[in-house]
Amino acid sequence: MSAKPNPVPPVTIAEEPSILKQPKAVWAVFFACIIAFMGLGLVDPILPAIAKQLDAAPSEVTLLFTSYNAVMAVAMLVTGVITSRIGMKYTLLSGIVIIALFSGLGGLSNGIWELVFLRGGWGLGNALFVATALTAIVTLSNSGNAKAIILYEAAIGLGISVGPLIGGWLGAMSWRGPFLGVATLMVIAFIGLTTLMPRTQSAGGTKRKKTSLADPFRALQHRSLLVLGIAAALYNYGFFTLLAFSPFVLGLDEHGLGMVFLGWGILLAITSVFMAPKLQKWIGTVKSMCLMLTLFAATLLAMGIWTSAQWVVIAAVIFAGALLGNNNTLITTAVMNASPVERSTASAAYSFLRFLGGALAPFLAGKLAEIFNSSMPFYVGAFFVLLSVVFVWMNKKHIMHVDEAEAH
Repeated sequence: MSAKPNPVPPVTIAEEPSILKQPKAVWAVFFACIIAFMGLGLVDPILPAIAKQLDAAPSEVTLLFTSYNAVMAVAMLVTGVITSRIGMKYTLLSGIVIIALFSGLGGLSNGIWELVFLRGGWGLGNALFVATALTAIVTLSNSGNAKAIILYEAAIGLGISVGPLIGGWLGAMSWRGPFLGVATLMVIAFIGLTTLMPRTQSAGGTKRKKTSLADPFRALQHRSLLVLGIAAALYNYGFFTLLAFSPFVLGLDEHGLGMVFLGWGILLAITSVFMAPKLQKWIGTVKSMCLMLTLFAATLLAMGIWTSAQWVVIAAVIFAGALLGNNNTLITTAVMNASPVERSTASAAYSFLRFLGGALAPFLAGKLAEIFNSSMPFYVGAFFVLLSVVFVWMNKKHIMHVDEAEAH
């Protein structure tokens, strides 16, 4: 299906009000996002410790990411249905409660399979929160849609960067510490949102149209959204290969892993806010995405070639943060401009495909390492990321209107 004119106002970055001039409700969601995404980074420094203390293989421990992403992918399809019926505020609060409950229970568990199951429940809460948080920030922001997306990506970056530092500190005491820490932080986020976020979320005070389960699948009939979703699934395979498997080859303790992923997350946060808009303006969204993905594939390839060289892997992980920060903002902005469907529906459809890739990678990375060697997961990750570049370039005629929207 060829691209149709997009009746949804395009997302642009330049010449909009300051990103810092936001209502209190936006900042409440922003800080809750930071805490929610701390949960992703908090687990990284303790993966080897979990494997050792629960007598689990790396392929079993990486299931903590697989169950999380798989449940999140499926749950993304129902977030719009739930939000359109109970409103953004209560959807966000429901997600926070579920995250707090399952992370807390995870910290009290005693077996790897019990922990994998509870991590899936955490993914359900995260799906409700994450998908709705993006829509909430875009809806409530007064600085323009593009800068609202940048604010959202900045919250992700800050959460992912601070998470490993706290995870390494708590994990050095016990692998249970980060799980219980997330539960405590989500209680704080719950109080903040309950206090600062208004009940009526719809723009202009209008009642939002109820969505159905079929809407995300209908949205994927738009070739542009389908192309970006498949590309994101391929790219996310590489993303979660790095995130879930690299802790097993770095040979560092909890504090060391926390510091490495702190550097990774800081670069991710900085580039998503400051560098991505400049790339978008200089060479366009599609070309910038392809450039970042090509460099990321090369980085994973280097990690595969020099897996035994600790300093190379450390440098590659930290450098990858810059590439991932840029690409996350670029591809999110592209999705918002990709099709004429409502943005929350587009986000749900795209996120479903995106997290499917993130669900496959962690488990397969562990299995590939067991069957072949520790380099093979990075080679396969590099292949899939490079495949995403080829796929985008082969289908660029379906998504070039994204750059036209940016130009306008």
